[in-house]
Amino acid sequence: MYRGSALSILMFDEVFHFRLIWIEALQMIFIVGSACMAALGFMLLCLGCLTTGATRQKVYRAWRARVGGRISCAVFMIITYILTFVWLLLLGFLVITTFLFTIFWKLCSKPKNIEHSTCIDFTQFDFMFPSSVKQEDLKICEAHKIKLFCKDYVEKAEFMFILAMVSCLLVILSLVHYLMCLSANYAHIRDHEKFQELQELQYLTNPDLHASKDRF
Repeated sequence: MYRGSALSILMFDEVFHFRLIWIEALQMIFIVGSACMAALGFMLLCLGCLTTGATRQKVYRAWRARVGGRISCAVFMIITYILTFVWLLLLGFLVITTFLFTIFWKLCSKPKNIEHSTCIDFTQFDFMFPSSVKQEDLKICEAHKIKLFCKDYVEKAEFMFILAMVSCLLVILSLVHYLMCLSANYAHIRDHEKFQELQELQYLTNPDLHASKDRF
């Protein structure tokens, strides 16, 4: 997505002669967000290892450890739930962006535009551009500008945005999977605590059962 936004900045600057400053700010957000998601994924992996199977029974035996495990699972469940909605919004943004670049590519794929016998006219889409853009800049007529717009920017950027959209879908699926696992582990830690309390109650009410287990 960073590469797609970089190509978009160059396209708007060199073809339509205007700059979108907010896209440059988005690039920094993408970098920071990617680093944060990598760190969160590592923490969720560690938490999943600690709260699954036999490891859970060894780590969360004490009362304080069980409370800490339940709190950790609950906190990460809330974070994962919020991030799922954030990535869904990002997916919607990528779908719209990919759709726009697909329209651009369809315009580039017309036979007349391939042969450079006619202009690529964006005057009917002038509402999508800032008011500072001149009307003559919305018509791409020169052969080198058509090549610059279609081959160098639109074709590459559309491919990058499609990859970003697929990656976004995979991230959403992984977040849903994390949410399911965290919910299950939270329930297992809580049930494990109740199971231990039940065992202690059985030992207190039936000491013969405890003695027979010690014998074996």
